[in-house]
Amino acid sequence: MDFTTSKALITLEQISKSFGERLVIDELDLSIRENEFVTLLGPSGCGKTTLLRIMGGFTAPDEGRVIFDGADITALPPNKRKLNTVFQKYALFSHMDIAENIAFGLKIKKKTQDYIDNKISYALKLVNLEGYEKRMPDSLSGGQQQRIAIARAIVNEPKVLLLDEPLGALDLKLRQDMQYELIRLKNELGITFIYVTHDQEEALTMSDTIVVLNQGYIQQIGTPEGIYNEPENAFVADFIGESNILDALMIEDRLVEVLGVRFACVDSGFGTNSPVDVVIRPEDVELSERTDGALGGVVSHLIFKGVHYEMEVMAHGFEWLVHSTRMFPVGTRVCIHVEPDNIHIMHKPESEDEEAAGVEINA
Repeated sequence: MDFTTSKALITLEQISKSFGERLVIDELDLSIRENEFVTLLGPSGCGKTTLLRIMGGFTAPDEGRVIFDGADITALPPNKRKLNTVFQKYALFSHMDIAENIAFGLKIKKKTQDYIDNKISYALKLVNLEGYEKRMPDSLSGGQQQRIAIARAIVNEPKVLLLDEPLGALDLKLRQDMQYELIRLKNELGITFIYVTHDQEEALTMSDTIVVLNQGYIQQIGTPEGIYNEPENAFVADFIGESNILDALMIEDRLVEVLGVRFACVDSGFGTNSPVDVVIRPEDVELSERTDGALGGVVSHLIFKGVHYEMEVMAHGFEWLVHSTRMFPVGTRVCIHVEPDNIHIMHKPESEDEEAAGVEINA
């Protein structure tokens, strides 16, 4: 889908929220488009779950507005919003069978029994659990219970499905299977998914758009590829995947000095002889046998990861993380090379507040 032409379904305007003296979200603005899979990603305490609860109506913002499909729903209770929430702990009713769990919201809305029966069948088919109507929740696996929680949400035909770390309680294999199931469901249902997680791999795997949060501020918004390949600040670079983040000096446009060695890069507009941060992904570091006059080092650690070798290379006082299909034994003297377009230059934040709020890269 072309999101550049789709309209905003949810708009958060200047949202702020504190709990006691602790500021959790600070004057945050965010727009989410129709049929988009948006992931709110960040460490514990960054404000992502609070933001989801504000959208769902479970928590009221101290300031700001929630606009849904053009209408202000800030004061609207959860049951009056066209959004449904799937929680990490499923919240299935243990004394009800699966059909009764799925039908709960529809019965409150006083839907006819034929309508309810049709919706139950449709939802169970959608989550690949046909024939489970009379089963009890405690007879199901964690992954199956999560599917029932999703089925219960989607029978209410929400325009938006809010998911608060729904896979956190599952083991690795089930979590990976459910990631693909959620992508399939989103594509089949054609509704907006807003997903909260601290798991970078989940975010990169499932999302159309990732919103990276830290200390109540949005650090970066973008596609998984854009977030990973072009991080806007050191926090994003460090949080999304693995990175080598180094202090450096921008000598001039397209020339940066790292650990006393000059590298060609593709960035410009940072001035001359300006302190900057440099991000280099481990898979973008190329190693060769040591040659004089280059950035040389020694392999200090080696692990075989299956698809690649993970090595640590001590060079000019910095321990580089390197991922390569070529193995260099511990103790090998090597030379580090990096292609110009794999060197990402970022402004250094001038204060802790500026660092928390995020500093944009001048790319």
